[in-house]
Amino acid sequence: MSTKLIFGCGYLGLRVARRWRDAGHEVHAVTRSMARAERLREEGIRPYVADVTQPSTLAGLPVAETILYSIGFDRTSGRTMHEVYVDGLKAALDAIPDASGRIVYISSTSVYAQQDGEWVDESSPTEPTRQNGIDCLAAEQALRNHRSGARAVILRMAGLYGPGRIPRRETLLAGEPIAAAAEGFLNLIHIDDAASVVLAAETTARLPSLYVVSDGQPVPRREYYEELARQLGAPSPKFTAPPDDAPAAARATTDKRICNARLLAELRPVLACPSYREGLAAILAAD
Repeated sequence: MSTKLIFGCGYLGLRVARRWRDAGHEVHAVTRSMARAERLREEGIRPYVADVTQPSTLAGLPVAETILYSIGFDRTSGRTMHEVYVDGLKAALDAIPDASGRIVYISSTSVYAQQDGEWVDESSPTEPTRQNGIDCLAAEQALRNHRSGARAVILRMAGLYGPGRIPRRETLLAGEPIAAAAEGFLNLIHIDDAASVVLAAETTARLPSLYVVSDGQPVPRREYYEELARQLGAPSPKFTAPPDDAPAAARATTDKRICNARLLAELRPVLACPSYREGLAAILAAD
């Protein structure tokens, strides 16, 4: 049995925590919420109530063989993305005992801003224009520059989907238009497969290293929603232009296809959902 530490025990982090727990490891998790801490404790996970944007709260973290950093951005927190993604990461890295082991950092494919549907991989230019991508890239650089960077694996995740997270499901069922561009590619990875990649990165990846994480089956947005509507038994999708300040409008400014060749060749994860079709079918069947 070894000790694991998670920053951000949410949609992805909790799935990894459960797998570690079920394998007999001692799992610790940092959370800002007392209520969340109690739920984690009920799951057999040892919580630390702390906030990465308040470094003084991070004292007393355990030495861990593996650290997963998977903190997302909470728009209700009153903090900026830079404060959470960059300053928060720096504070966490400084608080981690030096005797700790490998760090698996969850980043995002939003660091890519290609616009013509071209294939991108780990060697492609990163020139993000959206704030999320700008701050994710800055956080990656902060990790590389830190003394812990030599033992880090960076995973740039494509869009996570899974149980409880199928965007626009209710909109389709209601026959309402989707406020998003109809064209452009979606790059996806099922949440359970993302958790499998984290575990593979923990044991297989060389140090330091970088991987883009997707199912390798980019799908045109219209085709994705047509398939979702078919599986739901909903009307065919209709689209309408999103408001200029909506996240969907910002996402539409980029268009790329994620190549997962390095991921498959080096980490060799077994993807339970090799494309969105199998993923959607599994989620809806479980529902």
